[in-house]
Amino acid sequence: MSNSKKLLKGVKVIELANFIAAPACGRFLADAGAEVIKIETPAGDPLRYTAPTEGRPLSQEVNTTFDLENSNKKCIVLNLRSDNGRKIFFEMLKDAAILLTNWRPEALKRAGFDYETLKKDHPALVYAMIAGYGEKGPDANLPGFDFTAFFARGGILGTLYEKGTSPMNPIPGLGDHQSGLFLAAGTVAALYKAKMTGEGEKVTVGLFQSAIYTIGIMLQAAQYPDYGTPYPMNARTYPNPLIAAHRTSDDYFVQICMPPYDPCYDKFMTCIGREDLVGDERYNTMKNLGDKGYEVYDIIAAEMVKKSKDEWNEIFRANDIPFAVAQRWEDLLEDEQAWANDYLHEMHYPNGDKKALVRLPYTYEEMGLPEYNQSSQLGGDTKIVLESMGYSEAEIEKLAADKDILLGKQN
Repeated sequence: MSNSKKLLKGVKVIELANFIAAPACGRFLADAGAEVIKIETPAGDPLRYTAPTEGRPLSQEVNTTFDLENSNKKCIVLNLRSDNGRKIFFEMLKDAAILLTNWRPEALKRAGFDYETLKKDHPALVYAMIAGYGEKGPDANLPGFDFTAFFARGGILGTLYEKGTSPMNPIPGLGDHQSGLFLAAGTVAALYKAKMTGEGEKVTVGLFQSAIYTIGIMLQAAQYPDYGTPYPMNARTYPNPLIAAHRTSDDYFVQICMPPYDPCYDKFMTCIGREDLVGDERYNTMKNLGDKGYEVYDIIAAEMVKKSKDEWNEIFRANDIPFAVAQRWEDLLEDEQAWANDYLHEMHYPNGDKKALVRLPYTYEEMGLPEYNQSSQLGGDTKIVLESMGYSEAEIEKLAADKDILLGKQN
């Protein structure tokens, strides 16, 4: 990819954030060509050490999750509790366009890193922030993770499961990634304003806020209690039985989705081998169906379980039925469509390992595919960044000896 085609070439970003949501925004900016400098504490971003929780071996040489969130960034270590560490941080802000953070509001204010303080000296700065529960209200300073602020508080965990069972098992990063890319959109809009007018802006996205937006259609519908079926619900009671997932003979599920029920009913009955029900006036329109949707659901379920996912895949493709196999993660790694569109990238690690890494969900025609570089080791870019700021080797060694910085291994 030519440097001239990078969308955010020349934009400097300081990332003061850990875990997933805010770094996901930073990864977007880095992929688009911005210089993103990630500041870590001497202990490092906790995301460097979450492998056992995800079912991976703990390794800093092959750390797929940290690479997903931090590829193409420069990683440095500053002790922001020391005078010299803070001095370097403020020096870095002088030519930065964006400060990206997920520190809690109280912590930012105590450190003097809050927006109101920084904008006095940096009026054109775009201040981009992830907050678990927002910046106002009684819960503004609660610790926020996507399991809690997004899934649970945000109305997903308490509704989207089969009635009579337990809530789903959340997976790490789902709410974080959505929130991070929501923040990226707001950040780029604010950056445009800053470039055009010289005036900065503060952009805040909350995990809780992102969940509310994500479920917005159903949240608004919940204001009509006399209509529809409240969640959690049983799939058999869904008003339209042509929108459901059914088990196959090889223990997969196939999701069908035909919102316009009436014109699809006869065709689908033919596809599943129930020609005897074509035109059946008990079921062939939503009006006739009434509250008998569970009968059609049971009819479909009884047929679907007779064939494998591959057999249904062939039948439904041939008849242009809207469907998809409910794939498992191992299936996705082999998905031809995902690889054909470069949704996945094969990373070659120095130790010889090859792993599939996920790309961000953007495709640029002119810029092309962003590079996918292994993320830096803890403090691996500290020396490079300080040298670019004019620090001598002796000054850098002194800072390291005083524990104001950490000099890590370079890739």
